[in-house]
Amino acid sequence: MAKKPPKSRLGRVARLAAMSTKVSASYVGRRAAGAFQNSELRERAMKRLHESNAERIVETMGLLKGAAMKVGQTVALAAEHLDLPPDVTRVLGKLHADVEPLPFETIKYEVERSLEGSLEERFARFDPDPIGTASLGQAHSAMLPDGQEVVVKVLHSGIERSVASDLKALRSILTSTRIIRRSKAEVDAIFAEIEERLNEELDYLQEAANIAEYQRIFGDDARVRIPNVHPGWSTERVLTMDHLPGVHVDAFVESASAEARQRAGRTLAELHYQQAFELRTLHADPHPGNYLFEPDGRVGLLDFGCVKRFDEFWIGAYARTALAAHAGDRAGTIQGARDAGVLHGHSEAADEMLWQWCAAVIRPYRMGHVEAGSERDDDWMTPIMKLTPQLAKFPEIQAPGDILYLHRALGGNYNMLRRLGAAGDWGELMTKYAEHAVAVAEGRA
Repeated sequence: MAKKPPKSRLGRVARLAAMSTKVSASYVGRRAAGAFQNSELRERAMKRLHESNAERIVETMGLLKGAAMKVGQTVALAAEHLDLPPDVTRVLGKLHADVEPLPFETIKYEVERSLEGSLEERFARFDPDPIGTASLGQAHSAMLPDGQEVVVKVLHSGIERSVASDLKALRSILTSTRIIRRSKAEVDAIFAEIEERLNEELDYLQEAANIAEYQRIFGDDARVRIPNVHPGWSTERVLTMDHLPGVHVDAFVESASAEARQRAGRTLAELHYQQAFELRTLHADPHPGNYLFEPDGRVGLLDFGCVKRFDEFWIGAYARTALAAHAGDRAGTIQGARDAGVLHGHSEAADEMLWQWCAAVIRPYRMGHVEAGSERDDDWMTPIMKLTPQLAKFPEIQAPGDILYLHRALGGNYNMLRRLGAAGDWGELMTKYAEHAVAVAEGRA
């Protein structure tokens, strides 16, 4: 018989505490048994234990749903920076499964309570079947009284009370059992960044402000389409926006012309670097479902709950690092990494490891015209995958909180370019915007 999720907050805490106790006890027992085994047997046994405990975490977080699911998904996305074992990362990735929709009566109650009026009074039409359900909320198509087609996002009831406790519980499990092998300061910075972004995603008024900012910047830009927010139908728990035209990426790839696919890919790449290096405001939730594509290649952006803003001096230091690596300047790359808070202390071995990793990452930016996803141009991923686990051996190399969502967005953007088969000189594009970031940080722009 399937387990039922606990209904009360106390029940959630008890379920998380029980999981934490079981996971911690399993590592205590494993270390005791390992004292009588050789290193090879200990390593194999620990690998199996990491995987079984990750499965246990996923089972519990999946059962608790809501905040726990979102927390687990977000931590899985940060796996590289937390230096989680590959088996743990792989199993946590299972939390990206679809979420069961809430009953329409629940959604109806939440909307009517938040908007202080019945659905019949506030909307000309409100479709009972959702167009999307996520860990934190659910979206429905609707029509305003004036005939405007809209999408209504509804925050799950009580979800905000669970995020902090669920994140704290998962962090405690991962750190107390030493699954995370990074320094306390680095882990604190990463989890603080995760918590800040999650809290913003729970505030629909903040998301409305983010959309208004993007409307101001891109409202007249022919490359991109941003929805309008309807304030009279929006609160901190309900967000009503225009229903944008377009289709999701898979349908677009099947139907669009080669020229439209290239145009869309170029737009996505330009938007990423423009946001990060010029605007210092980044749409940092690169899920494929957050993009819509029109037949001519115009891109619609959705879901502005996770928007990361950068300090001009930090992004300037990051840009200097990227530019130095692009130029093959080892000393400049090392200094830029120090300025960005990635490299600490003075260890030649750590310097060399970071330089090798940066040289591998920057390689496609030095290859001229590159088609994302092609077998010929995609072989540069192999050395990165080999070098990345080696970074964990050097405590001098750390991931500042700012880098988490920047790299998350970069990786998601590249995956979209692969699906589109987009081609271009990505190095030329990156350097244009990175040079601007450096000029601003140095007071020259």
